[in-house]
Amino acid sequence: MPMKNRLFTLSTLVLLAVARFAQADDDFERAPIHYSKAKPDNAIARLQARLDAGKLQLSYDDRHGYLPAVLKALQVPEASQVLVFSKTSLQRTRISPKSPRALYFSDDMYIGYCQGGQVLEINAVDAKLGAVFYTLDQEMTDRPKFARQTDACLLCHGSSQTRNVPGHVLRSVYPDRSGEPIFALGTARVDQTTAFDRRWGGWYVTGTHGKQRHLGNLIVQNRNDREAIASNAEGQNVKDLKGFFDPGAYLTPHSDLVALMVLEHQAEAHNLIARASIQTRLALHDQATLNKELGREPDYPSETARRRIISVAEPLVRYLLFSQEAKLTEKVAGTSTFAADFAKPGPRDKKGRSLREFDLERRLFKYPCSYLIYSEAFDQMPTALKDYVYQVVHDVLTDRHYGGGFGHLSAGYRQAILEILRDTKKDLPDYWRK
Repeated sequence: MPMKNRLFTLSTLVLLAVARFAQADDDFERAPIHYSKAKPDNAIARLQARLDAGKLQLSYDDRHGYLPAVLKALQVPEASQVLVFSKTSLQRTRISPKSPRALYFSDDMYIGYCQGGQVLEINAVDAKLGAVFYTLDQEMTDRPKFARQTDACLLCHGSSQTRNVPGHVLRSVYPDRSGEPIFALGTARVDQTTAFDRRWGGWYVTGTHGKQRHLGNLIVQNRNDREAIASNAEGQNVKDLKGFFDPGAYLTPHSDLVALMVLEHQAEAHNLIARASIQTRLALHDQATLNKELGREPDYPSETARRRIISVAEPLVRYLLFSQEAKLTEKVAGTSTFAADFAKPGPRDKKGRSLREFDLERRLFKYPCSYLIYSEAFDQMPTALKDYVYQVVHDVLTDRHYGGGFGHLSAGYRQAILEILRDTKKDLPDYWRK
């Protein structure tokens, strides 16, 4: 190829790669991701395979349809139940302050249930695709079928609100008496960095939290009465929801405060893992395409790809290590068995410590490193990404990382996290053991 044409082709490829990288909202539909066409590999896909093979049957409950059986099959605890009454999801006509939507979750699964709803709404974490959405008809049948959903769900769950990857959205709004959000009063995406007093608008909350205030259990009667809205006096330290609706229609009477905090942490963590994984795969794909054009080895490293990987890995590390986590000023407690149940599985190090242990007085967890570091989504991150994440986490924990954002980790907690991971994470690089 003549040098002039070769340079033109190279420039075109570079510009094309930059343009594609900028159009993040479309990235997950291009090679090598092909989100909508790709075959998922997640807990729902595996469950459906067992159902199709006749190795498992889902029992039907007259009150809750397939919900109890699905929770059991996927090992999603009932104690994870949280209740949202704002009309901010698929079956919005079924949702109101008198009939909230129930959410149940595990480390890799989110399940939504509405009273009288036509379907269960399922959001499964997929190591390569991010969040994959399904519905399950709530009519009894011999062959239950989880139906994958793409376009409709991605309008909200594949946008800037989910960091432009298929992901999860948790919002705090100001709901009126029917559950409609009053957007003129404001709205916020919620994660572990959100201030306590901005959380849970449109959600029911059971638990105690001292003098700290939140927006949970608030139904706006008069949008002009800003003082009443700000105080939300009747919504604080609520232990029983009977004054708001009939909780007997649900699997448990709780919308546990601690479960809500864990849900907020892991939903955004899953978004960041998905974003980092997808963008890394795209960067490596573009690198291989460029290397082929230049006649180099397919895995010849490029500075552009390296920088793209770093740009998504650094925010992930900061989040996994709870950088900028909103501080608690008083002790919080839930009303269900969620906190005790959540902490049981471990794994635990030689001293009996676990990343699933709670603090609940100053912050959410005792040891500020996410338990999702054990997840399938983390373990299956591209090697180049995971190697970089492990390097930065190790440097932070051994005081070799001099960037900002980790001042909340005392020397004692850095050492404790380092020791816990050494004892419980089998795929750590050799330099972690020295």
